[in-house]
Amino acid sequence: MNFNSLDTPLIMGILNVTPDSFSDGGQFNQPDMALNQVNLMIAQGASIIDIGGESTRPNSQPVDAVEQIERVVPIIKMIREHSDITISIDTTLSEVASAALEAGANMINDVSAGQADAYMFALAASKNVPIVLMHAQGTPQTMQDNPYYDNVVDEVINALKTSVHSAMKQGIKQENIILDVGIGFGKRRQDNLALLAHLADFVALGFPVLLGTSRKRFMGALCEVSEPAELVTATAATTALGVMAGVQLFRVHDVKENKQALDVAFAIRSGMP
Repeated sequence: MNFNSLDTPLIMGILNVTPDSFSDGGQFNQPDMALNQVNLMIAQGASIIDIGGESTRPNSQPVDAVEQIERVVPIIKMIREHSDITISIDTTLSEVASAALEAGANMINDVSAGQADAYMFALAASKNVPIVLMHAQGTPQTMQDNPYYDNVVDEVINALKTSVHSAMKQGIKQENIILDVGIGFGKRRQDNLALLAHLADFVALGFPVLLGTSRKRFMGALCEVSEPAELVTATAATTALGVMAGVQLFRVHDVKENKQALDVAFAIRSGMP
């Protein structure tokens, strides 16, 4: 899939095959449950399924490559037997990404933007697959330990430009690069809000932008809601705002509601002079 020539924005449905993800840990780590959820997300309008075998919630512990592969590869193979939907592997480890691509995945979603594994960019280049480069300050274990920015928008833009330079230097084609501002990854509430208010600045960098706000904690604080699953409407609001700013990919748990928000916002944006 060429994300640089999309006619409409797309929904990326989240499939966490983990026991400890912040919102849906343990719900879809069995093959039959995972396939049912994938079929539901496809029916509701997802164009991409993002599969992860390691939680990246704050204070989560790393999972080694062997265990991640044991979690994700059987499910990728099973999905591929039933569907040709685009599959993204959510991992920071090249060994996991390689096994997932071999099993039928089509793209890589790396929340470390190549920083966690020196071989990730070489793998993406050799396989000629799209890769999401996300900004994060710190690691999942440390990222919410007093994050700080003087100017979060400028600093994230500069960091993403550096990631793009590194990726292209190692052979990744420009058309295979997708950017993610990293909402909630080493960000304070005011940082997340500032990034959302300036999404158009990231779109202006000339790469497809992926937005991942789904059920994030900062919205719970704003809405005085403690359960992540109750933040569907809040997430849909950010999806609509993202569409209006030109964002092209939306990584969400709740496909139906966010697809509705996307469709209405895109219709409005398309009709604007």
